[in-house]
Amino acid sequence: MLHLATPAFALPVVELVCACFSPMRMDALGADSSLGWLCVGVTALFGATVLCMAKRSQVDAAKVLVWTLLPALLGLLCSATLSTCGGLVVFLAVCLVSSLYLGAGAALPVGDKAVLVTGSDTGIGHALAKYLDNLGFVVFAGVLNKDGPGAEELRRSCSQRLSLLQLDITNPTQVKEAYLKVSEKVQNTGLWGVVNNAGILGFPADGELLPMSTYRQCMDVNFFGAVEVSKTFLPLLRKSQGRLVNVSSMAGGIPLPKYAAYGASKAALSMFSGVMRQELSKWGIKVAAIHPSGFRTGIQGTSELWDKQEKDLMENLPAGVRSDYGEDYLLELKSYLLRMPAHCDSDLSPVLNDILHALLAKRPHGLYTPGKGAYMPLCIFCYFPLWLYDFFISKLLSTEPVPRALRTSEARNKNL
Repeated sequence: MLHLATPAFALPVVELVCACFSPMRMDALGADSSLGWLCVGVTALFGATVLCMAKRSQVDAAKVLVWTLLPALLGLLCSATLSTCGGLVVFLAVCLVSSLYLGAGAALPVGDKAVLVTGSDTGIGHALAKYLDNLGFVVFAGVLNKDGPGAEELRRSCSQRLSLLQLDITNPTQVKEAYLKVSEKVQNTGLWGVVNNAGILGFPADGELLPMSTYRQCMDVNFFGAVEVSKTFLPLLRKSQGRLVNVSSMAGGIPLPKYAAYGASKAALSMFSGVMRQELSKWGIKVAAIHPSGFRTGIQGTSELWDKQEKDLMENLPAGVRSDYGEDYLLELKSYLLRMPAHCDSDLSPVLNDILHALLAKRPHGLYTPGKGAYMPLCIFCYFPLWLYDFFISKLLSTEPVPRALRTSEARNKNL
């Protein structure tokens, strides 16, 4: 991510803003000289404020440029179309909004802040543990297998600040043991952050086809496990007035076909995050939910796991349901898993940057949507009629196979 290291970048911006609202330009628009000089003064003050914010902000250079130019351009436009006073009011209002936006990116120092990350064996959790360790955090990396390849890689590549914890979040005993180890190390300082990242995908299939075991497994890991970890470690977060960050999913904010079990569990986690954000604010704890789009994290599992899940699905299907969907439709479900990585982004930096912002920003967002296509479907779902959202999704999935019974019905209707 780009950061502003010196004031030189913003000086031309301030000069441009001053030029737009110089006394000569204001006189040309019919304003008196004193009002013009007032605009120059306000602009200079705003420019200096932007410089100070930008130097300690996580907002990248392009965004700083846009949010610095915006007040000047809008103020000039309104002065030309409305009145000088109207332009000044708009200018001051947009200055305030710009300051608030840039101020939200102001970051706290890393210092000796300690963060717990669950699900650090692979994917986002593994990359995040390395990323935070490299930035100087004290990292507690919870792993499902302390002797597995992911844990070994963290031991090899990270500093002595990183501690590995055997942590199956569905095992209350292991959660309690992890709490005791973390508590002993942080003592009265408390724990700055908990990142609930551990999760499973399950077998993507129509909700009617999924066995109840898949629903239960997704809820156990993606929701109940995260709640268990949060409740256990909250006393340490209260000591530091720290951060609770829950890695949910794009599927937790919008309905997506084939993700009934996974999406329901992530939606529960997102709602939990929202309630905790409201309830924990009185303790000074800030809560954020992360809704990534498609990233290549390995969450879909291995071919051995797919075979097991497919077998479980087939064995639990009633004969009538199996006949209606057809064998070819059911076999296509596994090929969907094989195609998933090709549609996912291998660069995890948008997710890592958003989690870092949630951990260190003075005013973190309640919701982050990293990744391509994460925000637009959410906007359509929230602000437009549901039929439009359903139409949008149906067009995206227009190449999906059709169940056997529907193909037969369509053929019969054509013959009629």
